Amino acid sequence: MLQQVLSYQIADSIDIKTFKSEFKSDLYFSDTDELFYIVDEGQYIYVFKYGVVCFLNYDAIRISEFLRLISAYCKNKFEQSLEEEFKIQTNSVKNKIGFNSIEIIGSDIEVLRLIMLNVSQSVALDYYHEQTTKLMEETNYHTQILETKGRLDLSGINLKKYIGRTLVLKNRITENLYIFDSPPETWEDENLNKIHNDLKRTFDLKERFRNIQEGLNIIKDNYELFRDLLQYRNSYRLELVIIILILVEVLNIFAQKIFS
Repeated sequence: MLQQVLSYQIADSIDIKTFKSEFKSDLYFSDTDELFYIVDEGQYIYVFKYGVVCFLNYDAIRISEFLRLISAYCKNKFEQSLEEEFKIQTNSVKNKIGFNSIEIIGSDIEVLRLIMLNVSQSVALDYYHEQTTKLMEETNYHTQILETKGRLDLSGINLKKYIGRTLVLKNRITENLYIFDSPPETWEDENLNKIHNDLKRTFDLKERFRNIQEGLNIIKDNYELFRDLLQYRNSYRLELVIIILILVEVLNIFAQKIFS
């Protein structure tokens, strides 16, 4: 049987604690970061704290209805969500993974949940890559200004905001993605562990994660340089003000002696 996984990054985060207490459906699995629901026979919903909702065997109308429902629990909901699709062929003669599909023996719910998890991590990586790219573009803009003008066109408050955006993104990635950690269910199940590793390779999760981390490290090196330059500029201005004040005081003393 051919089944469809659709995963959406719809917001920066979802309040799954409140959603769990108010949404009444058959909850198969939950922890502080994830909620996995069995809605109907063969239909599942996976909700993640980091703003992703994943559906298995849902049509467009029901997906839209659920996304409207959960939007009340979203923080910084996107006007345009990111989407990823994946196909599952169940009850196959052997496990076989392709570019955007997988064939599995049987239709074990843990295997289906594992597939939905990997698809959701993939769409989350798309979002984090997009955010990292925007920060890189901002970084390149400031470095080009530094190259052409020999100075930073960046105020202290804007530098702090820029650093803040970088740190928030880096912390979200570290807290929410488990690219290098296998789910506990795979530790004692060889079949699950193999499927999980195959999916990570198919979605290229580790390499994409490393690329994002490398991009953030480059941004970090740049904002540390910007911060040092700004501190030097402020120190220079302070020294100049002190020199002017001293000069004014000397002139004042000199004038008092002359006119006295």
